[in-house]
Amino acid sequence: MEVSRHISVMSKEVLFWLVQENSRTYLDCTVGYSGHAEKIVEASGPDCRLIGLDRDAVAIAASRERLARFGDRVLLLHGHFVDLKRHLTASGMNQVDGILFDLGVSSPQLEESARGFSFQGDGPLDMRMDQSMSGTAADLVNRWPEAQLADMIFQFGEERFSRRIARAIARARERHPLATTKELVSVIEGAVPANYRHGRLHCATRTFQAIRIAVNHELDCLEPALRDAADVLAPGGRLCVISFHSLEDRIVKHTLRALSGKDDPVLAVLTKKPQIPTREESDRNPRSRSAKLRVAQRVSKEGQA
Repeated sequence: MEVSRHISVMSKEVLFWLVQENSRTYLDCTVGYSGHAEKIVEASGPDCRLIGLDRDAVAIAASRERLARFGDRVLLLHGHFVDLKRHLTASGMNQVDGILFDLGVSSPQLEESARGFSFQGDGPLDMRMDQSMSGTAADLVNRWPEAQLADMIFQFGEERFSRRIARAIARARERHPLATTKELVSVIEGAVPANYRHGRLHCATRTFQAIRIAVNHELDCLEPALRDAADVLAPGGRLCVISFHSLEDRIVKHTLRALSGKDDPVLAVLTKKPQIPTREESDRNPRSRSAKLRVAQRVSKEGQA
């Protein structure tokens, strides 16, 4: 499994916040192709242990190969971060010193046309992060009512032409079901104004993002998972969350704010404003440009970090 294409975002910043002198146990809730996980284990002491979760079985297989040299210091599990408490318990742990969420889709997922995440190639309309689950992007675009499609594209994609795109999808599927990414892109291109088709952002970007979020229920799971993460952090332990679009970041911001409220705070927010990639990183890895990192630390029962 080739993993060299995957470049982890804001790795230096994650290590700065997450790896502390007394940290021994870590939970990577979105281990992906293990770019962050590898650096965390390398930067930690020989007695550190990392548990990695991911919905994508292909990514887990690749990470097992990449991290094999660490032996039993690393445990990788195919699973969703919304079940992080159950996975930790099954692993014999009830607390960890550091937790990382690196949200969104990975470069290998985007670049593999057979996964259907990207509009730049041609592949089946799939978009499932966990391919053992039912409900593909094709199921969604061919079965959802037009009004529901429009609302989803507007809400999750923040797409101003959502109604036109939904109407075009509904008309196209009357002729035959949409089965490939290329077919969907063609429908979107035909639905939007000419100047929008040739803008800085590809006209299918927001719609594909919205469909991916809906297929994988990405936003529904985020707040409860963050609250569970705070519960399993040891006092002084840290939580790092990297998000890539405003909807995710808004949920992260509001959840951390709620958990750090004045009445019986659970967390202390360490980044008053989210950190963003350096200019050098953005130039080197254009996909990092929209990343935002927020960090919080578990407080003790007495309210002290």
